[in-house]
Amino acid sequence: MQHNIYSRARNQRGLVGRRSAISALVCGLALAGAISYSGSATAGALSIDAGFELSDGNLVPESPGPNFDWNSFNPVTWTGTAPLRQATKTVDGWVFTGLEDRQATTQDSGFAGGTKQDDSCASVITAKAPNKDDLKRVYVTSKTINDVNNARNGHVILGLSWIRIPQNTTSPSAHIGFEFNAGTSGACAGPGGLVVRTAGDMLIVYDFEGGTAVPAISLRRWVTSGACEVGSKSPPCWGPSVNLTDSGAAVAGVNTGATASDTAGPTNETLGIKEFGEAGIDLTDAGVFAPGVCATFGSAFAVSRSSGSSATAQMKDLVGPGNINITNCGSIKIIKRTAPRGVNQAHSFTSTIPAAGSPAAPNEACTLDSTPASFTLNDSGNTNADNAANTESCTNVPIGSYTVTEGADASNFSFVDVSCTATGTGTSATTSAGSKVASITLAGGGVVTCVYTNRQNLGAILVTKNRKHAADGPSDHPQVGVDITVNGVTKATNSSGQACFDGLPFGDYTVHETVPDGYHVDANDKVKTVDNNAKCTDATFVGETVSFLNMPLTDITVSVDSQIDGGTASTISCVDKDGNVLGSTATDADAVTGGDGSVKVEDLEPTDPAVTLVCTIIVDP
Repeated sequence: MQHNIYSRARNQRGLVGRRSAISALVCGLALAGAISYSGSATAGALSIDAGFELSDGNLVPESPGPNFDWNSFNPVTWTGTAPLRQATKTVDGWVFTGLEDRQATTQDSGFAGGTKQDDSCASVITAKAPNKDDLKRVYVTSKTINDVNNARNGHVILGLSWIRIPQNTTSPSAHIGFEFNAGTSGACAGPGGLVVRTAGDMLIVYDFEGGTAVPAISLRRWVTSGACEVGSKSPPCWGPSVNLTDSGAAVAGVNTGATASDTAGPTNETLGIKEFGEAGIDLTDAGVFAPGVCATFGSAFAVSRSSGSSATAQMKDLVGPGNINITNCGSIKIIKRTAPRGVNQAHSFTSTIPAAGSPAAPNEACTLDSTPASFTLNDSGNTNADNAANTESCTNVPIGSYTVTEGADASNFSFVDVSCTATGTGTSATTSAGSKVASITLAGGGVVTCVYTNRQNLGAILVTKNRKHAADGPSDHPQVGVDITVNGVTKATNSSGQACFDGLPFGDYTVHETVPDGYHVDANDKVKTVDNNAKCTDATFVGETVSFLNMPLTDITVSVDSQIDGGTASTISCVDKDGNVLGSTATDADAVTGGDGSVKVEDLEPTDPAVTLVCTIIVDP
């Protein structure tokens, strides 16, 4: 019968004390009989917090417990050519990587005799590994805990497992090094695909001494100065070993009492006793990911070792390397765009992203400034692309929750929306309609991009020009070709008698008509307030409207002509309906030479009712 023990007792650090857990294990043996795995003392605490059965010595999700295990990734698609296939998959926030290896063959990848774990860019050869050191596959998974109610909220959890070939002894030990490299220092020369180590690279050693012993998990970091694990060595080297099992930062288990079913591999397989081992490590508790300090591992491989005797153990079978992405930081990018694009206007923002170089984010980098708590963005000159001026790009942002908020609307601009995209397991960004706040949850390796759009308040004025024209009928008629000027731009009216002006920032504008000759000039300057977003091309025009109506003018001439020069003198007088004298009069020979003369009344505008004009001519002999 197979049983799983998940102790929920916690000490002050939220982890089970090792001695009390061992007592619980003994008690469990007395109550439940044979246990099917050899697991570390704090299995329950880390497994429950992580939501992954990291040390029960099998791959099957079970209850009680997290009910999530390696077989939870099934089905897994393995790519490449056997027996060197690889696989990746993400389930429930866990990012899975599987690496397959040759088995029981002299063509297997390994290391030259005498190669030690401390040897940088070790020589990779083909060789058959000893039976207990011959690995079939290794699995790696990681997740950032994103649950404020979880004691490990914000912690990066690493899961490891190994599978080896059938064993020819009853109590084989297992000593496996899982090396994680930043992968930023270039590739090693020669075969094998190893990369040059970088300061901070991580080596996790899995030591299982056989029988029902609890596996021990230890950690080393690659150092370029200071102490080495092997006293006779000098940097660069693996630094001093840290026992993660004793500190409670790691749990582990081996299937010492029962076979294990593996459905995450290329084919479903039943693994014999002591052919499967696993471990879980809280990389945050282990100090790999210090608060605010970014660390990223992009490459990983596993190597079986001759023993657990520190870095002097000889390296045997090589599995991998393969690409991974384990990090405690992500990136946030904020982009400002205007509608229309490219308007020269600064827009202000605030955020809770920590200052670059601060204790909370010592190796963060933001493109615009080192204080992303307050910054401005300007879309000036952009059309279809973005540039440094309208983009705040912050990399190496520690995992956590952040907000970004746009400030008050700039003059003649109104907020439209903010749209965010988030990639990476556990990373998210939320917004709400009409709100200028983007709420971001950033997990390791996550990328968030938020685009803020502000519309420039631009309106339009549609001018309609009509005229009275008796030949066309009594109503008003569109007048073509009349010049209209708005904001320094002049346009002639079209066949509909209209001219439209848009792209006008909100405000007051004078609409000027250049009145054609022969028409009455009256109020040819009109002031219009633009306070509504509109364009001339809108299907339904919602902008401002202005109209002009011109009346045609008439000149009247009344004249006299004495048939006998000087024979008569005449007086001409014209008055309107109100008795106002119009034009001029001629009353003597100086004014009307030889009895001839005229009165001209100009620029008469038709009215409703019609204009009435009375002219009186007095002929004086």
